[in-house]
Amino acid sequence: MADDPGAGPRWPEPLGVKVPHIGVWFWVVKLISTAMGEALSDLLDGGPSVTPVLGVLAALIAFVLALRWQLRSRTYSSRTYWLAVAMVATFGTMAADALHQALGTPYWANALFYGVILAVLFWRWYATEGTLSIHSIDSRRREGFYWATVLATFALGTAVGDMTATSFGLGYLASIVLFAGLLVLPFAGWRLRLGSVAMFWTAYVLTRPLGASIADYLDVSTRGGGAGLGKPAVTAVLVAVMVALVVTLSRTGRDVQSEPVS
Repeated sequence: MADDPGAGPRWPEPLGVKVPHIGVWFWVVKLISTAMGEALSDLLDGGPSVTPVLGVLAALIAFVLALRWQLRSRTYSSRTYWLAVAMVATFGTMAADALHQALGTPYWANALFYGVILAVLFWRWYATEGTLSIHSIDSRRREGFYWATVLATFALGTAVGDMTATSFGLGYLASIVLFAGLLVLPFAGWRLRLGSVAMFWTAYVLTRPLGASIADYLDVSTRGGGAGLGKPAVTAVLVAVMVALVVTLSRTGRDVQSEPVS
């Protein structure tokens, strides 16, 4: 049976690269999104006056809808893209926490589990497409690999952040210092031209535990080694900052790539 030329595919191929320009703005918003995802996840999964089951269900629905909106779009949009990232950050945190909370697995085991998943995704992505560059996200298949990888990085980063803060006993403030210091390495490697793709993904993974540690530090009570601001206040502030940054990018177009790069 011949295809209907007027029907078109359910998930149309993107017309252009559907990821932002990688610059200072990208890393600022990425870091805020990781912190916001951690705070929002904690608030929905047991915060004041929130039923955990309903909170997790709400996060799952928001995650599916945001990602579906992003996948259906044919060009890059700051609002669509960063909404998807924010919901991946929130649900990715819950995915990592679920293993520890439901099964009682140690954080190091969770980190190893998601690390293996991430490695497999990178392997399959490269074997299939011949590149891991996010500048080449211009087809449905590459976009699928990209978002699966992003979700895995958020889950891995969450597990690693929890591991250093609790299992290793560093606490949240020391974890912030640790990951901020480690984050210098991929940026230095990028400046030294050691491999932009590898340096990007290394930095992308490290920003997750850094942002999560910042959110946890602001939330946790002073007795627990944090600033004691509480989940609702921290979440509200980070959501407001995230919205302000994305609105700014939408209006200025500073994060839009001019041309696809293979």
